[in-house]
Amino acid sequence: MARSASVVAGATLISRILGFVRDLIIAFTLGAGPVADAFFVAFRLPNLLRRLFAEGSLTMAFVPVFSKIKNSQGTDEAFILARSVQLWLLIIVGIITTLAVIFAAPLTALIAPGFKSSPEVFDITVTLVRICFPYILFISSVALCMGILNSMNQFFAPAVAPALMNLTLIIFALTAYYWGFSVAFFLAAGVFLSGVVQWAFQYPFLKKAGFSWKGDYSLRHPGVFRIGRLMLPTVFGAAVYQINILIGTVLASFLAAGSISYLYYADRLVQFPLGVFAVAISTVALPSLSVMAGAGDMTGFKKTLSTSISLTLFVALPSTAGLIGLSYPLIDVIFGRGEFAGAAVQATSLALIGYAVGLPAFSCVRPLVSAFYALEDTKTPVKIAVISLLINIGLGIILMQKFDHLGLALAASISSWLNVTLLGMALKRKTGPWLSHRQSLWKMLGISCVLLFGIKFLSLTPWMAVAMIPLWAIVYYVIALGVKLPEASMISRIWTGR
Repeated sequence: MARSASVVAGATLISRILGFVRDLIIAFTLGAGPVADAFFVAFRLPNLLRRLFAEGSLTMAFVPVFSKIKNSQGTDEAFILARSVQLWLLIIVGIITTLAVIFAAPLTALIAPGFKSSPEVFDITVTLVRICFPYILFISSVALCMGILNSMNQFFAPAVAPALMNLTLIIFALTAYYWGFSVAFFLAAGVFLSGVVQWAFQYPFLKKAGFSWKGDYSLRHPGVFRIGRLMLPTVFGAAVYQINILIGTVLASFLAAGSISYLYYADRLVQFPLGVFAVAISTVALPSLSVMAGAGDMTGFKKTLSTSISLTLFVALPSTAGLIGLSYPLIDVIFGRGEFAGAAVQATSLALIGYAVGLPAFSCVRPLVSAFYALEDTKTPVKIAVISLLINIGLGIILMQKFDHLGLALAASISSWLNVTLLGMALKRKTGPWLSHRQSLWKMLGISCVLLFGIKFLSLTPWMAVAMIPLWAIVYYVIALGVKLPEASMISRIWTGR
């Protein structure tokens, strides 16, 4: 599992680096003003639906059902299920997309009500929503391809596909900027086109795995209804973090101009360790957990889950220390140029600290939710997610009064910590004690605290501080090996091929 996770992490790393380049270019060409806010609102809506319905609920509900059918009835029957799900996706998501394009104005008013006080910004956002939204039609199919390939232990293609989106947006942003076109409108068109490109990219890998979209299907396939039953209650549970971000967008629309952009850029930095490592580990763990749950191997199930959490925190805890300690230098070096002024750098660095506090919780939610899905228990994560959402809304409203956009970031972090705590307790009641790496976790926490103090102690220029990140990573890894952390030894064996 760890070896496969390293493949996903490596592919995702490429995409994330390109994502940073993309955000750097967007900050340079678009800045952090009202038009930038309009684009980020328009982009966030289909992106949220991608996480919520596609990569969130669909993939996590599809993989256990597909894996069980493949193991019990054969690959051909599993492929029939996949084609049947694709047909349902085209019907359902097609209807949603059509309605969203028609009713883009009330939809925009719902997700950014503060924009109504500025009719010009509101109208721009409505148009951008209409251009961006059809992206969800193609990216939902990409998520299905991801489920098929992951279930067949092929992880590279789905992980590297987002890099194509980043390349597309980079090209469109630079073209618009240097040719004098509207950067926001070109970016919106790039979002749509990137969905088409990512979907087309998956097919050669599916074909190599023996799958074709041509073949038998059934809208009444029993597996489809089982996936539907798993998906319906998991819409909130699978992507509570993204819903928290959307709530932050709604509330931030009432704050000063630029607040949405500050939160967006800060979230992008937090998404780097979250996307490269945490999502990689949970992606690889889900098929393994599903097979073990189906076979009744609860000892292996709990051991795999505990290892997933410890590997996740092995990266998430020092990443939290680094993001907090280097919040200003990171934002200044990556985004601090062009239209992104000094005040925007300071404001975004505060938002980054607020989100970084919750990074370990953000990272652990998905492996825990995967465990519930592998057990085909989708109700518990939803109940806990609803509680967390209510806490996030309440805290967001309270904290934004004094701390502005920083308060919204802190509210998302606090509610996610509550979410992961309740998930862990509920799973313990269901399976018995499952976390067997407590001593390792305390060691990771201690080393990460030392790392944070070391970073804050050295007063360097922003460029020097960022340049030292690889050194800090090496220091953390060497200390981890020195105190005999099993996670460090496991990674060492992977790198050396043993």
